[in-house]
This record gives sequence, structure tokens and C-alpha cells, in this order.
Amino acid sequence: MKLAALETLGAVLSTGSFTAAAREVGVTASAVSLQMKQLEAYIGRPLFDRSGRTAVPTPVARELAAASATALATIEGFRARSPLAVSGMLRLGAITSVQNSVLPRALRLLRDRHPGLTVQLTLDVSAPLQAGVSAGRLDAAVLVRPPRGGSSRLAWRDLARVPFVLVAPADAENLGAQQLLRRYPWIQYERTLTGGRVAAQYVRRLCPDKRAAYELAATDAIIGMVAEGLGVSVIPRPRAPLHRAYAFREVTLGAAAPARQVAWACRKTDVEDRRHAAVFAALAQAYEAGDGA
Repeated sequence: MKLAALETLGAVLSTGSFTAAAREVGVTASAVSLQMKQLEAYIGRPLFDRSGRTAVPTPVARELAAASATALATIEGFRARSPLAVSGMLRLGAITSVQNSVLPRALRLLRDRHPGLTVQLTLDVSAPLQAGVSAGRLDAAVLVRPPRGGSSRLAWRDLARVPFVLVAPADAENLGAQQLLRRYPWIQYERTLTGGRVAAQYVRRLCPDKRAAYELAATDAIIGMVAEGLGVSVIPRPRAPLHRAYAFREVTLGAAAPARQVAWACRKTDVEDRRHAAVFAALAQAYEAGDGA
């Protein structure tokens, strides 16, 4: 029996379904089902009542999940306290917004904790980074997770959910997103990007006939154009330094705002690699510090 099966059981109980658990642990729903059957065979007792349309956890499943959560936390605590230094090299891909925000702090944390670990960086957009990890050209990547969850051949760990906002010139009237889009030219976030497609879908829901005046891939460049009064744009929430560098307004889009999920992706065989764990931990701490992406 693998520890991953116990972690998956906890995910099934916390999310309420095999499908939702699959997204949380980064595998397919069929892989979750297989893990649960293997765990039942190991325990020798049913963990789910499958007589209905959905699999309902049994009391044994809940008892096992509670006991294993404590055990897994204890094991992870021993692992975290391990004095073994992490060394070697990790080839890491990252999207531009990550390199401009959380990555510097994460690299400083890594330098202080693991001076023998070298991170070789590659800058690109999400799709080529995902392909690079799948092909073995990269060990891991920090990228925008596709709306459908990303390749099931990779292991995924979410880092941050970044909502989209509308950015407008500083002197724009105090209007809602739809009114501003109708009044100003639209500076489009490039559609070849995952986030760009999400933004375009949102804009066309508000203004179906809206045409883009400009189309750019770099959000920093978009904000520069907005600050010059050239139009408005829907982009992922800008990081704090851009508010200090440019004069522009940020308009929230409410509960229905689209968002992008920034995530860590690596091959499933590397999930337990200590180099990966060290770099992921540093990135997660940088996000917790509020560096954004």
C-alpha cells in the first residue's frame, strides 16, 4: 500500500467525490477509483457503499481517514525536520508574472536554506512550459493551470488563485466594467495565452460586439498603455509594485469574476523528490507573504 492512497482517501472525503478529489491530488478519476479499491483490498473492508448512484463513504472510511491524517502529518513532520541538505540542480520553468513577483523571494529563501541547490530558470508561457515538463526538458514549472485541470500525466499542486480585474485610466469615470468597456478602446490580453482566452470570453459576455484596438501578451505593457489613456483591459490582478509605478484604476469584477489558477506541475515520478519539495515550499511561502503573481 502506498501513502498516496491514504492522502487520496482524505481528498475524497473532504471534497465529496472521486472527480473533485482527482483534481485536488492531480490524477484522473479512474486512478482515484483504483486507489480506493486497492485500499479496500488492503484493509479487507469496504470503504464505500456503492449500492446507489454515488459512492458513499462508510464509517470505516471516515475512521481510517482520521487516523491516517494524523499519521501522515507526523510523517511529514519528521521529513520536514530532516537535517539532510538539498543539493543538485532543478530545471524550473515559470511564466513572466511569476518571475516578476514571487520568484525572487523564493530564490532568496532557497539560497538561505539550501545553498547547494541550483535552480536553472526558463521563461515562457504556460502551454510550452507544460509540454517541456511532459517531455523531460524541464523538471517542473510554475504556470497557469488549464481550466480543465491540465495533463493527467503530470502531478499538479495549486499555488494561488488570481482573479481578473478591469484596469482603466486613472481619470476614468467611476463606472462599472461594462460601461468602461463600452466607453474606451479595448486593449486585449493576448488570446494565445490561457489567461487571454479567459479574459476575452468575459469581455465578450459583457460586450459581444467589442473589437480589440490592441493585443499584447505582457500585462506590464498593457498597464503602461492603460496609464497613458489608450484604453481599458481585463487582466489578472496586477501586483502591488505596478500600482506604484503607473497611475491607473483597478475595477473589481465581483463574484462572477474569472480567475486563473497558478500551479506547480511536475512528472508524477518526481513528486517525492526533495529538490521539488524544497522549491515548492519556497514558492508557497513567497505567495503567503503576499508577493502575488
